[in-house]
Amino acid sequence: MIIIIDVGLLVLIWMVQLLIYPSFLYFEAKDLLRWHPLYTRHMTVIVLPLMVAELLTHMWLLYTHFSYIQLLLCIMVVSIWAVTFLVSVPLHGKISKEENLKDTCKSLVNTNWIRTVLWSLVVLVQLLIGISD
Repeated sequence: MIIIIDVGLLVLIWMVQLLIYPSFLYFEAKDLLRWHPLYTRHMTVIVLPLMVAELLTHMWLLYTHFSYIQLLLCIMVVSIWAVTFLVSVPLHGKISKEENLKDTCKSLVNTNWIRTVLWSLVVLVQLLIGISD
């Protein structure tokens, strides 16, 4: 069931938004640079398969059970991918390259709100649909 994947990603993004990314601001530069590669590698192993499953499932549902709600959900999921790979991944790259660490970490926190809101809306829309069915 797609809602299980979406709720899992929702819980994860809220943890990242409220706990993980803000914690980067408390690291000394040398400690962040040591921790960050481990964090990104492990987080990718957890998140990427879930994001791929989410994307493929929403696209499959759009194809097999077209509705404007499903189209909206697909647009939101694709938008999450766009923000992830056009904004968040490059910011992690800047951290890895020691580029303006404090400002980059602040940008990571601030821009991650886009994904947090989008994933929240993906789950909210599905719950509202489920309630109305």
